Amino acid sequence: MILSDKRILEEIEKGTIVIEPYDRKYLGTNSYDVHLGKYLATYKNRELDARKHNEVEHFEIPEEGFVLQPNTLYLGVTLEYTETHAHVPFLEGKSSTGRLGIDIHATAGKGDVGFCNTWTLEISCAQPVRIYAGMPIGQLIYFVVEGDVENFYNKKQNAKYTDRTVKPVESMMWKNSF
Repeated sequence: MILSDKRILEEIEKGTIVIEPYDRKYLGTNSYDVHLGKYLATYKNRELDARKHNEVEHFEIPEEGFVLQPNTLYLGVTLEYTETHAHVPFLEGKSSTGRLGIDIHATAGKGDVGFCNTWTLEISCAQPVRIYAGMPIGQLIYFVVEGDVENFYNKKQNAKYTDRTVKPVESMMWKNSF
């Protein structure tokens, strides 16, 4: 079950959903619009290795915007910091973003109960497109969880993405054993 706008507001009032900054005008019928933060990152090497720490270079999106290029993975970040203590958050692209040929995540659209941070975006594009810091980039949808949660993300010993940040975070796959 997806939370409605009224239910999202109730959960914000209860503190089980936190969105900072929050603005009521970005609350949709059953979602909340999030915006592109001011930082992007690209990997230093074109060839990535899942067993190694692939370092990134961060840069700030200039006032005049930045042109994304096809065949390049950009890591972006939401302007909004969120906390979700009782629901499963999903981040989806806005239709207007998709109609510009921009994908905002490759596979990581689902958050976990207990996720408390900004969202790193895995951005790619179909053709060159200029983007801007602060533009609407996606929407958060909240699902009801059936049953009690035993292992909240922000309490897990092996959680890799818990350090609060305003910059995109590179893959931490290399911390896994395989």
